[in-house]
Amino acid sequence: MAERILFNVLQVAVVLIFAPLATGVLARLKEMVQSKRGPSVFQPYRDLWKLFHKDEIVSEDSSWIFRFTPYIIFVTPIFVALLIPVLTSYPLFFAFMGDMLGVGFVLALGGFFATLAAVDTANPYGPMGASRTRMVGFLAEPVFMIVFFTVSFVAGSTIPYIVQKKWVTPLANFFAPSHVLLVLAFLMLILAEGGRIPVDNPTGHFELAMIDESKSLEYSGRGFALVKWGGQLKFFVLLCIFLNVLVTPWGLAADQTYGAVLLAIPLVLLKVFCFLIVLVVIESSLSKLRLFRIAEFLGAAFITSAAAMIAQVFLP
Repeated sequence: MAERILFNVLQVAVVLIFAPLATGVLARLKEMVQSKRGPSVFQPYRDLWKLFHKDEIVSEDSSWIFRFTPYIIFVTPIFVALLIPVLTSYPLFFAFMGDMLGVGFVLALGGFFATLAAVDTANPYGPMGASRTRMVGFLAEPVFMIVFFTVSFVAGSTIPYIVQKKWVTPLANFFAPSHVLLVLAFLMLILAEGGRIPVDNPTGHFELAMIDESKSLEYSGRGFALVKWGGQLKFFVLLCIFLNVLVTPWGLAADQTYGAVLLAIPLVLLKVFCFLIVLVVIESSLSKLRLFRIAEFLGAAFITSAAAMIAQVFLP
């Protein structure tokens, strides 16, 4: 039991350390595709270091919600990292504390408080971005529900570790039509929840066009660092769920030894890097959708997830 607790701590450490690196690699790859030099892949670490050493300015009109929201945004992905297979294919100490549906609710908790904090300071751009974020969340949450229901039909459970085992054995399950549609729907959710193109442009700083970034305009110093780091953690956690549970459920440690768990770290990072290349191709091939077209994008994700459930129920 002590080893499994240590492995849980190691999983959290991997998410904390490498989440900013994934963001930096993604930004550098996009700049390279656009024939630009771009920042270093370690620039997110420098930004966090700089923000943690800056003074924090808090509006006198803000309430406790504004002050505590950065900590909630930062902690919720860490809690999710205890529930999902990041490095091991076998359940760890906290694996059965929550299922995939619970993971979705925990991640939504951070977004909910971020929305409240954006409205709390009465900044004109914060509530605008918050309302847009809630619109995206309102359309994305039904897709989450259908995806998790389909997973429960296929694997007989919504525990991430059990689902991961279902896709590995037998291999035929991996190429089932329901699974392919499920992967496509979840990919569209990652683009929406991560604030990526075509739903949102994380590199854009025009206030009237911001969606996700506008919620953190009033933060500075340590609070802004926690918000940025929490967003990077959420993105990395979603990648771990997508890759380790649904797309490439291989390469994780099967033995309860430190050597096997440490060997899984570069393998997981390799999978993340390969997916980042795919993500760069997607973002470089598309342009940001207009606000009223986002509903069509998430509607397509909902139809895809519903088709996955229908395929699982009616196709042998």
